[in-house]
Amino acid sequence: MAGNTGETGGQGWRTAFLHSECLPAAYLDEAQRWFDPVAETILSLHRSGAGATLLVGVNGAQGAGKSTLVAYLCDWLVHEAGLSALSMSLDDFYLTRSERGELAAAVHPLFATRGVPGTHDVALLQATLKALMTAGEVAVPRFDKAVDDRQAAAAWPRVTAPLDIILLEGWCLGAAPEFSGALSRPCNPLEQQEDEHGVWREYVNRQLAGPYAALHAQCDLWLMLRAPSFAEVLRWRTEHEHRLRARTQGGPAAGKALMDDVALARFVQHYERLTRHCLATLPAHMDVVWNLGSDRAIESWTGPRVPV
Repeated sequence: MAGNTGETGGQGWRTAFLHSECLPAAYLDEAQRWFDPVAETILSLHRSGAGATLLVGVNGAQGAGKSTLVAYLCDWLVHEAGLSALSMSLDDFYLTRSERGELAAAVHPLFATRGVPGTHDVALLQATLKALMTAGEVAVPRFDKAVDDRQAAAAWPRVTAPLDIILLEGWCLGAAPEFSGALSRPCNPLEQQEDEHGVWREYVNRQLAGPYAALHAQCDLWLMLRAPSFAEVLRWRTEHEHRLRARTQGGPAAGKALMDDVALARFVQHYERLTRHCLATLPAHMDVVWNLGSDRAIESWTGPRVPV
């Protein structure tokens, strides 16, 4: 999560951004080419919105660069436009381990694993968004993936509201429910062996048609970082887990909820169906789409299409 308020002018924020994200200087050339025009679009939409908080939804598969993108856009809006902006992740609104355990017992064992629609506390997210659009101080939830659980509320960062811009990113954000016929065919060994009767994926689909659809309807602008294939997503996610493991080596979270490559391959199968669905169906409905190569560099884009 990133965000605050700032004054316009100066380029020092770009250097600070590179440092905070551990990025090479060359990243700025690409960001200014591909992202600055979209930041300008967001600014224009805000100016035409009579002061209301603008909610920007960002979709992208695991490892596509969503968190870096929203952090950059947030910093641009703060430092170039002087707005109050906040970047948020759907991942910070996963149900607690205990809550997922209860869902697994009541509906299907696969819900013990975070990730798919149904494992987020959408009501908490909706309440947080509403609070961020209203005057006051707001505690924003955080989730610790290294221990696979939500942080204690006392540790949540506090933000002064109302905000001008909220950038919300998530791997399944914007996904529409699949047609029921598609659900009858397992897409990988996990579904075939552990969801033989389709109970898990049917429940996920109902969540997309219900609470997630209501969340998606709130977004004023949609952006997508489009991965080239699910195979590349698996490779990116493996690289990410290796980095996470290296960062926590020897720390208090070492060995907790981190996965070897075999466990990771199974874990990513939880995401496969909807990742493929998003890659195939979402671009036509997005206002901006950046098409990524296998090295995660942007190769082309469509947009921005400003909603009427």
